[in-house]
Amino acid sequence: MDEPVRAKSQAEAMLERVSPEGRARALKAQRKRQQAQMRIVGRCLLASLLVVLSLAAVNALLTPVTPAILAGAVLVMALAWAGIGYAARPRPLNAASLSGADLAALPGATAAWLEAQRPALPPPAVRLADLISARLEAMAPQLATLEPQGPAAQSVRRLLATELPNLVDHYRSIPEPLRADARDGSASADARLIDGLGIAEAQIGRMTEQLARGAFDELATQHRFLELKYEAEGGLSSGEG
Repeated sequence: MDEPVRAKSQAEAMLERVSPEGRARALKAQRKRQQAQMRIVGRCLLASLLVVLSLAAVNALLTPVTPAILAGAVLVMALAWAGIGYAARPRPLNAASLSGADLAALPGATAAWLEAQRPALPPPAVRLADLISARLEAMAPQLATLEPQGPAAQSVRRLLATELPNLVDHYRSIPEPLRADARDGSASADARLIDGLGIAEAQIGRMTEQLARGAFDELATQHRFLELKYEAEGGLSSGEG
């Protein structure tokens, strides 16, 4: 990618961050961090309360609390805090983890995974990723009506856990300097990614509508657009050198 194109991409990314959508996304992320911190604090306070109650029970029923017992209690409390913090640490998401997610949790997991891919996506693809995340948020409550192993559920899982991640992974496998290049008359990797994300966004919208009106048979038999358009052609990397 030459310098003018890179500078344009950086400018578009900066505008995206300061846009109303970008500010709303940053605020949402900040709220999630605050909620996670509050959960950690609450669990630490609960662990501390249990240690204090245990000390009170020992003092009342068994033996007076000695410095050694107090030191042991402080050590247990410190270990509990460390364990709570370790268990609550952010874990890196990967596409493989999506296939094992429960159906009800899959839209949220896919949205979180897609959020983690944002730094590698061109600005137009980032905007489509935001639209997909909004679609997934609307879809999540409706999946409770599906039989987890039924054909309709498998259609949803195939799109969210396989076809959409494969589309982005194929794009990311192409060296960054080559992603904007169009060779031999074929579309560039950037263009293919944007086109594919647009298809995915529309497909998720159709799925949401079908779920809302209970058209599970129609949902189960619809075309696999991303697979037909990209995987059958050898993926995004075809024609990219």
